[in-house]
Amino acid sequence: MSVQQTADRVGRSDTLERLARVGLAAYGVVHLLIAWLALQLAWGGGSGSADQSGAMQTLAEEPFGTPLLWVLGLGLIALAVWQLAEVLRQVGGLSGSGDTKKKAAVGVVKSVAKAVVYAALAFTALRFATGGGSSSSGQQQDTTSGVFALPGGRFLVGLAALVVIGVGLYQVVKGLKKKFLDEIDTSKASSSEVRAVTRLGQVGYVAKGAAFVVVGGLLAYAAITFDPSKSTGLDGAMHTILQAPFGRWLLSLVAVGIAAFGVFCFFRARYPQRT
Repeated sequence: MSVQQTADRVGRSDTLERLARVGLAAYGVVHLLIAWLALQLAWGGGSGSADQSGAMQTLAEEPFGTPLLWVLGLGLIALAVWQLAEVLRQVGGLSGSGDTKKKAAVGVVKSVAKAVVYAALAFTALRFATGGGSSSSGQQQDTTSGVFALPGGRFLVGLAALVVIGVGLYQVVKGLKKKFLDEIDTSKASSSEVRAVTRLGQVGYVAKGAAFVVVGGLLAYAAITFDPSKSTGLDGAMHTILQAPFGRWLLSLVAVGIAAFGVFCFFRARYPQRT
């Protein structure tokens, strides 16, 4: 059996699909928690980090939080495996030419990026489940400081900033052009559900993309000033938005958008597009 056939078989596994559904729902929960933390930050009622680590910490402090974190982590691992199966399935297209090769290359890059994101979130969830979680902002500052110590480190941080900004702009365009509909199978959904999915995706991707652009901007500022403390990740981006004119309302809009993305993930869990 070839690698592509094996990957296709894994991607179509009913067991993996069920676990991936759990992962998609968990991904939605993480975004809802981030949105809640951002709203608390906007209106002066929160002290936790408005990012992934803050969301995990919020879960860890709740009754039955540890079992939930284990479920979340394992579901996200399943999502990462699902995306890796998609990578292997598309690798064969790289040997083609023209549009076929280009489409395969784009698909591989996107699937790898998603697999990395899901795996990183799974790692964070499992660390909090075992009592070893820590602030994402602190970790990013330490990472940036370590990169600065490398030859050409300042250039590497600046390059990373451009990549993050590019990802943010891509998310915004993806939302505005409704490209996210390619990732969800709505053939069995009602017309009202399709409308809801479309609106949630548009709002969610634009808000999430805007947050990424701010994160990338902070990373670029860290590179320009040679100061790793400026690289504060998503939590720092939320604080930066809050400090802008009408920041409380802007941050509230971003929070609502991130919450919309979270609900969109629930629809993706219900109507997943199989690899």
